[in-house]
Amino acid sequence: MSEPLHDDEILGKAFDRRLMRRLLRFLVPYRLLFLLSVVFILGLTVIQIGLPYLTKLAIDRDLTLSHAVVTVAASPTEGGPIPLGEGRYLVDLEKVDPETRRSWETAGALSSERYVFVASGSKAAAVAAADTGRFTAVLGGYMADGAAVQGMPSDEKTVVRGGALAGLGQLALLFAAGLVARFLLGVGQVYILQYTGQRVMYDMRREIFRHMLRLPVGYFDRTPVGRLVTRVANDVEAINEMYTSMLVNLFRDAFLIVGVLLVMFRLEWRLALAILVLFPLIVIAAVQFRNRVRAAYREVRRQIARMNAYLQESFSGMRIIQVFVQELAANERFARINRSKYSADMRQLLTFAVFRPLMGFLSSFAVALVVWYGGLNVLRGSLSLGALTAFIQYVRMLFEPILELSEGYNILQGAMASSERIFLVLDEKEEDRGQGKVLEPFRGEIEFKDVWFAYNEGEWILKGVSLKAAPGERVAIVGPTGSGKTTIIRLLLRMYPIQKGQILLDGVPIEELDLEFLRSRMAVVLQDVFLFSGDILSNIRLRSEISEDQAIEAARFVSADFAESLPAGYRTEVKERGVTLSLGERQLLAFARAVAFDPQVLVLDEATASIDSHTESLIQNSLRKIMQGRTSIVIAHRLSTIREADQIVVLHKGKVVEEGTHEELLNRGGLYAALHRIQFTGTAEPPATPEPAG
Repeated sequence: MSEPLHDDEILGKAFDRRLMRRLLRFLVPYRLLFLLSVVFILGLTVIQIGLPYLTKLAIDRDLTLSHAVVTVAASPTEGGPIPLGEGRYLVDLEKVDPETRRSWETAGALSSERYVFVASGSKAAAVAAADTGRFTAVLGGYMADGAAVQGMPSDEKTVVRGGALAGLGQLALLFAAGLVARFLLGVGQVYILQYTGQRVMYDMRREIFRHMLRLPVGYFDRTPVGRLVTRVANDVEAINEMYTSMLVNLFRDAFLIVGVLLVMFRLEWRLALAILVLFPLIVIAAVQFRNRVRAAYREVRRQIARMNAYLQESFSGMRIIQVFVQELAANERFARINRSKYSADMRQLLTFAVFRPLMGFLSSFAVALVVWYGGLNVLRGSLSLGALTAFIQYVRMLFEPILELSEGYNILQGAMASSERIFLVLDEKEEDRGQGKVLEPFRGEIEFKDVWFAYNEGEWILKGVSLKAAPGERVAIVGPTGSGKTTIIRLLLRMYPIQKGQILLDGVPIEELDLEFLRSRMAVVLQDVFLFSGDILSNIRLRSEISEDQAIEAARFVSADFAESLPAGYRTEVKERGVTLSLGERQLLAFARAVAFDPQVLVLDEATASIDSHTESLIQNSLRKIMQGRTSIVIAHRLSTIREADQIVVLHKGKVVEEGTHEELLNRGGLYAALHRIQFTGTAEPPATPEPAG
């Protein structure tokens, strides 16, 4: 047995502007909510960037001593200079421009030692005046170096550093307020974004399903059911992930990168440039990763689709596998598919196993560069310890979007593939509805005029079929298997377009009629009855305008009142496809459904094939009542059920070969007579090549 290939993956560009524009159409009704979410993200980014800066302020302004000595020829214009003599000035570094501070450091004019300064007239000045061993009197107050402050008693140190403690408390409160604001904005942003994503998914699923309901039956003949379910469920979910994760992360990452770079260049532009030197390596690594992960992702998705399809096929056909003792062969085929899936997974894992550690290494290398180069500047006095601490946090923050590149790329890749598959469905042409004619009054005359039809080009199923059913007439269609009987019913319901000829309803081509009007005037009872999950009553009604009493009356009319003997009566659950009912009971419910619809045209396609002789005898009288006054088209293998037909049409290999009543056709001794003898005596064969009628 050949190994099936179920390749359902469409992978075009990783980013397709055309597809993205179509996807964003679903977001338009919720654009204000999406913009509000972006505003929240902007606020979150500002807070995220601001928190390390608060740490810098706490270290530089409050946790370390803020003054230094600069030796220059003229009094500085910044930093509130206090002359110490011999060209030396005590300056507040917090009030000095970074460029000025850097020029002092370059010239070797700035001391690395830091000092505390307390102004005269304060409680701290009184402590300083009493402890001249540690403090030196200067213009307007007292100064002491770090070692002197550290050696002070704790109560005196508290007094001297009182301003720093107060400032530290204020920064702590501000930091806590930032955390609370980040929490609230985060909750609001996540809720709004997820709500928007759920609404987009709801609208998308609704549009896809509504569109599928209006597609011609031929589309479902060539498209596996599992694939359509995947469109409505999995593919829509993949697009939602792009909406709620990737699109918003684009804004967040853009804000974050721009904001972090601005702050880094403001703190120390040379150090920021040193970090940016690593970016070419990052870009090269990202491009290589993108190319490799794309190929790996394509193969993984292909193998997933292949495995899922094979599993579905195997589970559905498990009885056949076991009956024909094919367990070993099936297991070997699955093992081959499983090995291919394993190999594809390992190739993808290897790609991520290299990329993620590489990005982590570059991030750590950048931090090490900051510690080394920034530490030297701290020792020289051109960079504060707080700025260095903030720089380390900003470097990690800068690399965060890059480290998330792999996940975002996978999301985008999956969303583009899913969107292309979804739009392939949405681009399928719908059946025309609500645009044709409505016949009032409707008589129910049916005529086929030289109809030719093929499901596949050149493979004709019907070849010049002509037949006519007058209003209220009962027409039976018989013939060997494959002669085109069921196809006639499908064409009458306009499930497929014909290639040649005409099908007329009351003299009007059915292509000109409104499709819903056409089908609402007909009721079809098939051999393979389809019941929906629910109760018996809902399966008879289907249309809401049919009352419960009408449905029960219809069931009794066709002897389908077996439901009344069930524990829950007509409210008995039938489960999926009616598995809890016998074939005969399902067939009776189909007759009841047809009666409840009260159609002008009744179509029976092998409708009694699944009914035993006893049940068939019960409904024969009901069938006569059902057909009374209605145009009826009956397809039957049991010739005993069509004896009373007003006209019998015999098909063979897509052509009408005989027409007439039961007695006329028997007397003619043609194909119908041969089929009749086979059914009732089993002693004759039908003619090999019967001549067409007329």
